[in-house]
Parts: sequence; structure tokens; C-alpha cells
Amino acid sequence: MTGRPQRADALRNRQAIVGAARELVISRGPGVGMDQLAAAAGVAVGTLYRHFPTKKDLIEAIVDELSSTIGESLDAALARAEANPGSAREELIALLRSVVIDMSQERLFRFAVAEIAEAPFRELHERGRAAVDRLVALAHRADALYPDITSDDVILLLATAPAEDIEEPQRLRWLALARRALTPDSGPTGD
Repeated sequence: MTGRPQRADALRNRQAIVGAARELVISRGPGVGMDQLAAAAGVAVGTLYRHFPTKKDLIEAIVDELSSTIGESLDAALARAEANPGSAREELIALLRSVVIDMSQERLFRFAVAEIAEAPFRELHERGRAAVDRLVALAHRADALYPDITSDDVILLLATAPAEDIEEPQRLRWLALARRALTPDSGPTGD
């Protein structure tokens, strides 16, 4: 795309394509055809190819959008925790909740396209790891975590979080248990 702003209809088409692609890739896998993606988005195949010449371009655009959203969320959590280090534990718990409850569709998408968009996901993982490192350090400074809890422990919890096919009450229970694993103050679970 050029540096000029997109027309409103072109922007709507792009958003429709990205949204439809995310849904179809989750439900059918990355092998879904470009013609199916265009039909689901309600655009002509030529319109799809004008925005995204290849499926890899489309997948990477979705990953970039996802990375941007997650990055902004991580930046906001870090800013809140740095302004009030006592809130770092709650920011970690909120991160766990976001991954387990709020972002289940994004997790499904990530698993579906991990091989196609390996580099952008690696960058997202690195950014996430840096945020977790900082939040853990801030939480330790506030004595809000068990002393032996490390960033690796939080990453392990994130990596072994219940899958999307687990009912929400069980995912919320996992979240409560994860909180207990991190901190002696088991307080509210946020559910």
C-alpha cells in the first residue's frame, strides 16, 4: 500500500477481509482458499488480492494487528505497574485472565498459523517475555509474589493454560489456582 490514506470503502473492505480471514482460518485452518475468504468478507476476489497479494500477506497483516493490540495492552499494564508497583501482581493476574478467558479466539488463530507467521509471532513472544520479566520484578519489589516465582513460572502458566474447548467455569477455576500458585495473598480472582 502507498503512504496515502485509504478511502473509507477500501478501509471497510480491508477490515472485512481481515475479520473474515481470522474466523475462517480458526474454523477451517490456514488452507482455506482465497475465494472462500473473499466470499466470507463480501468482497470480490480481485479486491482481496489488491489488499493482500498472497495469503501469507493476509496472515501476516492479521498477526501484525494482533501484535499491535497485545503490545498496546502490555505497554498499558507496564505503565500502570511502574506508576504503582503494588499493582504488578494484579497486572500479572490480568494478563493470565486475558490469555485464558478474553483471547481464546486469538490463541486459536495463533495455533492455526504459527508456521506461516513464525517471525512476527517470535517478535510478539519476545515483547511479551520482556513485559512479564518487568512485571515479575515489580511484583517482587512490592513483595506481592512468592519469593521463588520467576518469569519462567509465569510463562509456564501461560503456556499450559487450558485450551478453548474447556468450559469457562473451569478456565476461571484454573485462573484462581494460578493466582494461588503465584502469591500467598489469594484475594479476588477477577472472575
